[in-house]
Amino acid sequence: MNNSKILGVGHYVPERIVTNDELSEMMDTNNEWIVERTGIEERRWFTPGFDTVTSLSKNASLMALERAGLQASEIDFIVFATITPDYYVPGNGVLLQRELGIPGIGALDIRNACSGFIYALSVADQFIKTGMYQKILVVGAEIQSSGLDKSDEGRSSAVIFADGAGAVILGKAENQNTGILSTHLHADGTYAEELYCKDPGSSREDRFSQDLFDSGSFFLKMNGNVVFKHAIVRFIEVINEALEANQLSKEEIDLLVPHQANLRISQYIQQKLKMPDEKVFNNIMNLGNTTGATIPIALSEAWEQGRIKEGDLVCLAAFGSGFTWASALIRW
Repeated sequence: MNNSKILGVGHYVPERIVTNDELSEMMDTNNEWIVERTGIEERRWFTPGFDTVTSLSKNASLMALERAGLQASEIDFIVFATITPDYYVPGNGVLLQRELGIPGIGALDIRNACSGFIYALSVADQFIKTGMYQKILVVGAEIQSSGLDKSDEGRSSAVIFADGAGAVILGKAENQNTGILSTHLHADGTYAEELYCKDPGSSREDRFSQDLFDSGSFFLKMNGNVVFKHAIVRFIEVINEALEANQLSKEEIDLLVPHQANLRISQYIQQKLKMPDEKVFNNIMNLGNTTGATIPIALSEAWEQGRIKEGDLVCLAAFGSGFTWASALIRW
């Protein structure tokens, strides 16, 4: 059975920078409050009429293809992770396929929110392992700023979430000692309503009624305390699960790339695992939480900064809405 390997990484974020001071003009908040609770100093929001989820993901994909030394025509499948597609129907995979000019290949959309990219990577990994596909484009992309409650009531989540896209090209590893060693996927729907956006839901009598708009059910709702308490447990569990599956120790990890949910969560995990700063990658301070895009964006930035090198052991881990959580262990 083939091992799959990341051949190229890419990312793209909107040009518009939104500072904490700018948010304080929209809602009752301030820079100190936001930094203390989230670690975020600024984030990127899309420009309406210019940026789309498709355009962000296209730019990220083109960067990943260039770094892999490949043409778009060599891609034979797309796995696209997003909870904020440009259209209600169809999914964003086919829109990206159209923009890249590669009609006819399969395109699969995954809606696992913060864990979406690792779920997508795991699906692509299985296709490469079995030999069904040779080169797969795996994308995580979101535009969340257009759906945030930017009032005082919604400030706890509005200050966190942001926009951006990341992509990787997955292909067959020539050296079977490298590539994706294992992926681990979990979920517990018991807590679905602790972090969710209720509407537009298909089971409503009228999913786009004025009453629903007025109720605020189209805005993301998050129970921050519950999410934090579960995240710090599941993150560590799923990282250890990946290490145990491969008979490796946490000391052997060269770089941990956690989902950028909240800097306080990442710092807690780092402390519990007793990992030095140079072994943990965080960029939430400047980019916010881009949900399904955080890990591929972070991978791309870490690679271009020289923090990921050939032979390094890289661990990816995520936790989010669902609740879902996941990890992947990669020998680069």
